[in-house]
Amino acid sequence: MKDARGGKWKNAALVNGYSHYDDDMPHNEYVEWQKECLNEMYRVLKNDGAIFYNHKWRVQNGLLQDRQDIVGHLPVRQIIIWRRKGGINFNPGYFLPTYEVIYLIPKPEFKLAPKTNAYGDVWEFGQEMKNEHPAPFPVALIDRIISSTTGEIVLDPFMGSGTTAVVALANDRKYIGIDISPDYCELAEKRINRDRTQSELTNIKQKTLL
Repeated sequence: MKDARGGKWKNAALVNGYSHYDDDMPHNEYVEWQKECLNEMYRVLKNDGAIFYNHKWRVQNGLLQDRQDIVGHLPVRQIIIWRRKGGINFNPGYFLPTYEVIYLIPKPEFKLAPKTNAYGDVWEFGQEMKNEHPAPFPVALIDRIISSTTGEIVLDPFMGSGTTAVVALANDRKYIGIDISPDYCELAEKRINRDRTQSELTNIKQKTLL
């Protein structure tokens, strides 16, 4: 993700990997790691819960890596396309990637929240640019997912900058966030506390106006 112009990719942030972690591993190791994570997530799900598994297409040695070797053993109900607005392509070997996939992997009794089944299966949200994390999710994307379920507890095993937690709290849900990086955990905690304070101030102002 080198871009000499600076900005979001200043100093080639993603070339150096994420904080305390680098997912540039051999494909077979990556597959086994992701399968292990998904199997544990599915195991702890309540019978009316679901996993929303977002994944970029992964290219190694110039070839697209198949996702069926990761999700093929799980009950995938639907694939949602997240179409990203904008983007920069630094590779002359293929066209600009403009979408990611979200696999909906439910337990048998999972149902969407009332009326949310009216959404289509192609979602268009811009990328989050004002965020210290090198690859954050847009708030609007996570809000679409959480608000489309009736789940009371939201688990994000790759918490990053804390977007899932912030959106969960905004939707009156409880959250569990996990991240291997102490830097990102600290970033998430600060963001959660800041957003919670801002939300409380907004509520106070609204009550005052009433």
